[in-house]
Amino acid sequence: MLFVLALSAYVTGFFGYLGYLVFHQEIYHKVGHYFFVLGLGIQTFVLLSSFMVTGIMPVENLRETLCFTAWAIALIYVGFNLRFRLMVLGAFVAPLVCGIMIASSLFSGPSAVSPDLLKGVWTFVHITAIFLGDGAFILAACVGIIYLMQERAIKKKQHGFIYHRLPSLEVLDKMGYACVAFGFPMLTFGMIAGFIYAQSVWGKWWSWDPKELWSVVTWLFYAALLHERLTVGWRGKRAAVMAIIGLAVVLITFGVNFFLLGHHTQFTKF
Repeated sequence: MLFVLALSAYVTGFFGYLGYLVFHQEIYHKVGHYFFVLGLGIQTFVLLSSFMVTGIMPVENLRETLCFTAWAIALIYVGFNLRFRLMVLGAFVAPLVCGIMIASSLFSGPSAVSPDLLKGVWTFVHITAIFLGDGAFILAACVGIIYLMQERAIKKKQHGFIYHRLPSLEVLDKMGYACVAFGFPMLTFGMIAGFIYAQSVWGKWWSWDPKELWSVVTWLFYAALLHERLTVGWRGKRAAVMAIIGLAVVLITFGVNFFLLGHHTQFTKF
């Protein structure tokens, strides 16, 4: 029932955000954001309650992993919205959260993972940091898409429906950078915690697991993106395009164990 309530709140929030995008009246955004935050609150309560009772991170199978992904994206969006007030962004993020939640409902079944593997401080840090980092990268990609839409409208002088609803390119560029700048240390911290966890469980910090390999690829990609921005000055369109490409890398990293076996395969079993 709480899952249905959270999803219903997210969906209502999406329609509120969509109303703002269509009618450009702040009341729609306020109502939408209220319900979206309500959905996040309900989902947070469910996740915390489960963790407090069992001591197990709620990623025991694909259903729970997808739910945790939706929660991380929603939390990152709400947090960054407090700082940047990018109201139009909700119309892009909310359907993504709703879609992931709905997709998770298509899967069921018992835990595919030994409960002992999901206990401990390093497990908590590893999973939480990785998912929040990925959530920030996903948000950066959404901002990148909006940036390209706004830039195209400006170049073609199409100052119509989209142009008047989107923020300035400077604000979009700053938020995209802030998302990557937050996500990268979270990913780094999560990977370090994962290495420590692997050493304690399997006796070795590295096992050539496909997800481990692609996590390193993801880390190198965003390290290069940050380095080029800080040293060469990658900004604007180039940074937006790279953030969108980064989303593809994140998705490959998330789904690689659907095709290649490894330690992480059990976390994505149907």
